[in-house]
Amino acid sequence: MRIYTTKQGDMFDSIAHSQLGHDVYADMIVGLNRQYHDVYIFPAGIELVLPEIAPEPDAGLPPWKQV
Repeated sequence: MRIYTTKQGDMFDSIAHSQLGHDVYADMIVGLNRQYHDVYIFPAGIELVLPEIAPEPDAGLPPWKQV
């Protein structure tokens, strides 16, 4: 379990992008932090639980090196 402490102006999608690499993970963050589901823009200092995302096996490899 990873904890992220918000900065003023953070949003679920921006946190997903900066911390997990893609904004598609925003729904997972919301699911783990239901008490904040109605927050659009966070104030500083809120601790959120982040999901553990397993890296894709070919992540970061150029297309010709992926299996």
